[in-house]
Amino acid sequence: MNMNEINRRPSVEVLNKPKTYIDEGLRQYMIKVFNYMGAGLCVTALMAYLVANTGLIQFFYNVNPQTQTASLSFLGWVVALAPLAMIFAFQYVLSRKSLAASQLMFWGFSALMGASLANIFLVYTAASMTRVFLISAATFGAMSLYGYTTKRDLSNFGSFLFMGLIGLIIASLVNIFLQSPALYYALSYIGVAIFVGLTAYDIQKVKNIYYDSDTQDIASRKAISGALSLYLDFINLFLNLLSILGDRR
Repeated sequence: MNMNEINRRPSVEVLNKPKTYIDEGLRQYMIKVFNYMGAGLCVTALMAYLVANTGLIQFFYNVNPQTQTASLSFLGWVVALAPLAMIFAFQYVLSRKSLAASQLMFWGFSALMGASLANIFLVYTAASMTRVFLISAATFGAMSLYGYTTKRDLSNFGSFLFMGLIGLIIASLVNIFLQSPALYYALSYIGVAIFVGLTAYDIQKVKNIYYDSDTQDIASRKAISGALSLYLDFINLFLNLLSILGDRR
């Protein structure tokens, strides 16, 4: 098992097979991708809610009850950085370890993301988070449909967006020290544009690595890999829109 097997594109023979045969397999594959992604989002939302509304919040955040603001504790920093470390380790586990280990890592990643995002319940009103979630879902759905149906190759577009994402990460790290509200909002708008584009690109990429003769094990690994990419697109789109449209407490 290696990443070339997971990311390979369909062969000419597969593309020449009856369309109905390919579409049924592709449909089942995409359903599996979105099932993983949706379940991951549910785990994240549940964990964030539990941490924010129970005594667990005190282990991750130093909460100021008067201003309803929170700063990360040492354990909070560990939880916040753990998902980033898991992203780098994810491809290794996906290609070298068992399918069960890959699934466990995906659920663990989703749970840790939820714990790291619990502070949004302290910062934003529930009504505005619900509103922004629906906006994010509608935007994600529209771009997913575009990425799935377009005949245009988005590979070059994806490379451009990836460079923009690197720049966004660097600028966000710099702003941790600058604490510039203007830069913060500017980066939020840029982030929305980047993740809207990445949603379409990743959907097309997930679709293109489908291979009808894959074993069940490889198909499941591809579904988990694709679900992680789409999960990250949605979470980041939601967070950037929330920083723009969310109503603070």
